[in-house]
Amino acid sequence: MKFALFWLLSVWTLGASAFAEASPDVTARFLAGLPVRGTPLEARSLEPAWADHATEFDAAWAKLEERQLARIRVWAPEYLGQAYQRRGPMFYMFSGPDFLYARAFFPHASTYILCGTEPVGPLPQIETMPSPVLAGSLATLRKSLRSVLNWSFFITKDMKIDLTQTQLSGTLPVLYVFLARAGCEIRSVESVALDKAGQFGPAKGGTPGVKIVFASPGQENQTLYYFTTDLSNGGIRAHSGFIRFCEAQEKGASLVKAASYLMHEDGFSKVREFLLARSALILQDDSGIPHRFFQNSDWVVRYCGSYTGPISLFQQYPQPDLARAHEVSRAGPIPFGFGYQWQPNKSSLLIAAPKR
Repeated sequence: MKFALFWLLSVWTLGASAFAEASPDVTARFLAGLPVRGTPLEARSLEPAWADHATEFDAAWAKLEERQLARIRVWAPEYLGQAYQRRGPMFYMFSGPDFLYARAFFPHASTYILCGTEPVGPLPQIETMPSPVLAGSLATLRKSLRSVLNWSFFITKDMKIDLTQTQLSGTLPVLYVFLARAGCEIRSVESVALDKAGQFGPAKGGTPGVKIVFASPGQENQTLYYFTTDLSNGGIRAHSGFIRFCEAQEKGASLVKAASYLMHEDGFSKVREFLLARSALILQDDSGIPHRFFQNSDWVVRYCGSYTGPISLFQQYPQPDLARAHEVSRAGPIPFGFGYQWQPNKSSLLIAAPKR
């Protein structure tokens, strides 16, 4: 009775057509391969496909913790300073559903604002999935996460395919997995949309997204937004809601990783200008804002790691000035991989803070 009352009071408005007994938090734990004993999904967790899923995820996360997350938790407080403890908004442009690294670098943010071109997708309906369908969907979910767990970034073209192939479609299942594995408890999930002024309004014609309120031990409630949007200048002109929503926030920490060097192009100048104007700190690899935009008296810049240039896929975006800056600053190594150059001895980071 208590569980039923809790479910009725929860915010579940993602267009689910069938009754779903499991709360978003239980569903997230199930998808993350974490125990769900004593919940409506306990019986599904006894199926061999889920047992295999949990075993593979446990192994993958143990490696990720050792190779990446534990090292970031030691590195970030020292190198990010007050931004690491900051309770304001955190912007992650071109992120896709990568809450994993947003949380790793900025665990205290009050609001995480992520975006990508991938759709949110429907609320996962685990109870109603036939066993063969569930087995295939869980396998595809693991496949969609393989690159970010192994190399720290999503391969966009593969993700677009993976996130549409099964009943666990869209970015929501991935966000669920990252939240659960981060030890967060999901309190509510709500479908949202932004009108052109950046205000919440009807979904039709607006910028679609999802709002997830969650909590983790020792912290107040935090909010995660993910919006499906096009950050090109043309996309912002056609659908200005997302950038207007961001402009209404206070200045926040910004993360840019594996962003396809889009902000090196004139066609993405508006989002670049937003980050330069509205960031209290920018943490990025070389695929983010070109280094030349930080070479003035307005910024204090710190360099970390080793800049070896772009990978071959993006060889048209070398930055000799960034290479010189790394040499002059005698940038120290970073103990984890970051971005396209995912080996720690080849990864580079730029940390920029505005002087004003």
